Amino acid sequence: MAHTLKQVLTVAGSDSGGGAGIQADIKAMSANGVFAMSVITAITAQNTEEVTDVFELPAAIIAAQIDAVFDDFDVAAVKTGMLSSAAIVDVVVKMLKPQNVVNLVVDPVMISKNGHPLLKPDAIDAVKTQLFPLALIVTQNVHEAQQLSDIEITSLADARRAAKVIHGFGCKHVLIKGGHLLSERATDLLYDGRFFNVLKGEFIETRHTHGTGCTFASALAAHLARGRSVLDAAQAAKSYVTEAIRHGLAIGHGQGPTDHFYFLER
Repeated sequence: MAHTLKQVLTVAGSDSGGGAGIQADIKAMSANGVFAMSVITAITAQNTEEVTDVFELPAAIIAAQIDAVFDDFDVAAVKTGMLSSAAIVDVVVKMLKPQNVVNLVVDPVMISKNGHPLLKPDAIDAVKTQLFPLALIVTQNVHEAQQLSDIEITSLADARRAAKVIHGFGCKHVLIKGGHLLSERATDLLYDGRFFNVLKGEFIETRHTHGTGCTFASALAAHLARGRSVLDAAQAAKSYVTEAIRHGLAIGHGQGPTDHFYFLER
């Protein structure tokens, strides 16, 4: 007998290595109980060691992909990842605005783990001024939070100050992922404009963390689509990512990916 799943859209770049980007998004969404759809914004030549090239798709084909999805599917949440250029941000905002997406998760992908810029300088302003005001939640790591807020972050107190600045760009919730950079490792900070929630987690010593940001934001979008509150969805996504990191895969010669389906019997 046929049944339905909540449907979630990812708008992001493709990772030929399969560990991050659209590929990670689809895996994470599927693992967290929703049906994933995708709009590809850019194609990267990428593996566990480096990003060697990026090809941005034309605005018209990005718009057509978004149209095709919203014309046919009941989209319960949208997650945006790598948007690359101001032109791409413009078209994504133009296409999403009329849809009045309630559960929009914005992962402001700015730089790859190996240091390759994934968001052009003019696009950073476009993301802040055009996309953030549409977002239910923005999920940046410490590096991105520093760039967005112009505040150096080494402690939770710094993260609180940065979260207030980022919230001022118009998003409803800010989540700063601490990772290994805060003095309290594996601790994330969630801010709703009034209250802070500190999400503590277990820090796992491993180099196989490729795609964790994409994976977290996608799991978060999945749980929002399934009706959880922002706080509950963030906690569920954090638990999922922690286990995916714990079971990280020694694939490739660089930073291997997390195991999105760690719970399956091999």
